[in-house]
Amino acid sequence: MKNKQQKVQIILTLIGLLLILITYFYYPYMKKVELVKDQPIQKDLEKNLDDDETTFFEKVEYKGLYDLNNPFTIRAKKAYILNEKPNIVYMTNVHVILYLNDGRVVNIISNKGKYNKETYDCFFEDDIKATDGETNIFAENMDLLATENFVKIYNDVSLIYPTGSLRADKMDYNFETKYFRVSMFDDKLIKMKLIK
Repeated sequence: MKNKQQKVQIILTLIGLLLILITYFYYPYMKKVELVKDQPIQKDLEKNLDDDETTFFEKVEYKGLYDLNNPFTIRAKKAYILNEKPNIVYMTNVHVILYLNDGRVVNIISNKGKYNKETYDCFFEDDIKATDGETNIFAENMDLLATENFVKIYNDVSLIYPTGSLRADKMDYNFETKYFRVSMFDDKLIKMKLIK
């Protein structure tokens, strides 16, 4: 009877250790791989530029809704659409203007971007600058999903706000509440400076 209980305890302990390993090592690794995999903008912009299956535009403007009720405008100097993916617009020199409920206006500027005309999702890449007049965000990637109430910002993130500043690998930021959730890809400590 005691041997049977010891075997069960050993099995439960091993299962617990396996869950801890998956939670703290495998899951963050998979999230990092997922973020890297979701960065095809540069490759897509360079691909098929001379193709007959591509439609080019200059000085493009789209309007949509962020967080289901906040209007936004997206502008680009140049854009193109692949005929095989007509709902995706690939853009360069992108400027997005978000109009928030409290009257603030958020400006997002990036060198490259991808916009889904169907879902209103925007994916920015390369030298991103975002500001609402008080808070300034700098990064290499930003995902603005129309159905979410926050933006996903990752790769060399720097946030400067009236009471401090921080640097991290990844951050979820809510423009409405000004709350953010910060993390690093490899579980390093974030660098944060608070000013009173």
